[in-house]
Amino acid sequence: MGDPKENDWEVTNDQAVGPQIHRIIRERIVCADLLPGVRLSEAELAKHYNVSRQPIREAFIKLSDEGLLEVRPQRGTYVRKISVAAVLDARFVREAVEADIARFVAQEPNDVFLGHLENLIRDQRKAMKGDARAFLKLDHDFHRSLAEAAGKTYAWKVVEDVRAQLDRVRYLSYFQFPMEEIIDQHVQIVSAITSRDPEQASAAMREHLREILHTLPDIARSRTELFDDADTIASSP
Repeated sequence: MGDPKENDWEVTNDQAVGPQIHRIIRERIVCADLLPGVRLSEAELAKHYNVSRQPIREAFIKLSDEGLLEVRPQRGTYVRKISVAAVLDARFVREAVEADIARFVAQEPNDVFLGHLENLIRDQRKAMKGDARAFLKLDHDFHRSLAEAAGKTYAWKVVEDVRAQLDRVRYLSYFQFPMEEIIDQHVQIVSAITSRDPEQASAAMREHLREILHTLPDIARSRTELFDDADTIASSP
């Protein structure tokens, strides 16, 4: 098990311990710091982060529900491989939800919110030059901001609940494909919203969220050791 590489993979005193532990372990799995097959120990992690075993145990349960960990009775808890099927399901859910969110936001955008989106895109351009984790966080903030602007917090929770495996592929894609195209797609979404064109905003979002259908096969072929069902990619939509 690798050690945290960044300060924000450490527990701080200014936030509740449980959510921090869940976030830290989740990010380490998403960022391939904890690789598939690695066995995780409640006792070792509790000692490493200087916390009790209870928040570790709770994080394990939640991460198992998210498909990131596998609990094997009498054997231990292990990081799961990436599921292509789960990635495709998450992408489908995201498109269904976020295309309508983009359509909704484009009906009545305000200048302050549009400025916020522009700032996120500007920051993404900076993070594109070598900071994968920052880029993915900004990408997440871009999509979350649209959901919040639409007042669709429950719909966004649905997206959050299914996106874990998808995030792992998105992290890998940062190192294999140019991020300029992703940023350009964000620009097109914002342009349609600015123009108050709901149908174009929805279409731009759909195109953006279908990008992974093109990149996933290459990622799965190049990192087969990380996937448990890479052979199914040939029959994916």
